[in-house]
Amino acid sequence: MVDQISHGIGGLTYDKTKRAWPNEANVFIALILIILAFEALGQILPYMNGQSMLFDFNTSRDGTILNIARIKIIILQVAIIGIIALGVTQVIISGGIDLSSGPLVGATAMIVMSFAQTELVNGQLNPKAVFGAWSFDLPVIVPIMVGLVFGAFIGGINGFLIAFTRIPPFIATLGMFLICRGISQWWTKGQPVSFPTDAFAAIGSGMMPVIWFALLAILLGLIMKFTVYGKHTYAIGSNEDAARMSGINVRRHKILVYMIASMFAAFAAIVLSSKNLTAQAGMGQFYELYAIAMAVIGGVSLKGGRGSMIGTVLGAMVFGVIQSGFTFIKLDAFYQLMAMGAIIIGAVVLDQYRQQRATAG
Repeated sequence: MVDQISHGIGGLTYDKTKRAWPNEANVFIALILIILAFEALGQILPYMNGQSMLFDFNTSRDGTILNIARIKIIILQVAIIGIIALGVTQVIISGGIDLSSGPLVGATAMIVMSFAQTELVNGQLNPKAVFGAWSFDLPVIVPIMVGLVFGAFIGGINGFLIAFTRIPPFIATLGMFLICRGISQWWTKGQPVSFPTDAFAAIGSGMMPVIWFALLAILLGLIMKFTVYGKHTYAIGSNEDAARMSGINVRRHKILVYMIASMFAAFAAIVLSSKNLTAQAGMGQFYELYAIAMAVIGGVSLKGGRGSMIGTVLGAMVFGVIQSGFTFIKLDAFYQLMAMGAIIIGAVVLDQYRQQRATAG
């Protein structure tokens, strides 16, 4: 017999059988199942010789049964794209989309590294110098601020086009995709920019990308959950007309949403160029698609109004485990691309299924 409790005006009923698991719990369960699947493949596939992906039972190495080295690789390889995914998440929650974040990483990296160069390399003048002597050994805050301002500028243009010209976000950000890719190639005529200062190099050294990812996820998660900004973002994504009639300045808020997303992508470029100690025009390839996939896998609805930063973090981990798992089972690179494409499609199909269930239920 259904356990129901009547309460409130008019005898409204609460049906325990209709309680739904939070999306984050489903994503976490999926993460565990994917890990177990790759562990099983390591035991089943003849050429794997019983290898384990995340476990190392030779505890004399790290004093634990976990394969610490592989776990570090997994979280490192998703951390930088994960930073982009955090910004993209709030764009999707607002009912939009951002395809410009990948090329923006390349453009920002080239520009930022130009202001982060050291004067002397092995006692000689920096052979990759972009500007004159005035640009050498600048305080680390200078390239950081240049990158963030550039990101805000690009995001502001995206938001303005979407809010005031009413063109679809897909078209506006696709156009900016090409513009940013062009800027990255034009900046130094395609030549890489290298040799940063020690202070700039420290931003992305070691496990710092993971620390930045975690801190930004906590910060943006709190903002989305407890501030007016977050409530307005969810409201616009759920029903833009209703949000407008309730007094929300939808145009201004959309511009702010895209500015923040682009600043997150710009910061990811800062961390990436610092980690690699160089900037190249081709940086950020496919990052925009991977970031969107992380968000959707994490339960963010492409129709807007639903999603969380916790879900995106879990989606990033699912994405990282799948990438690492493909490498673990020695899947060829071209098969990996095909598989990742299928996963992105599957994530969108799953989102549509969730929407249909929510509408029916």
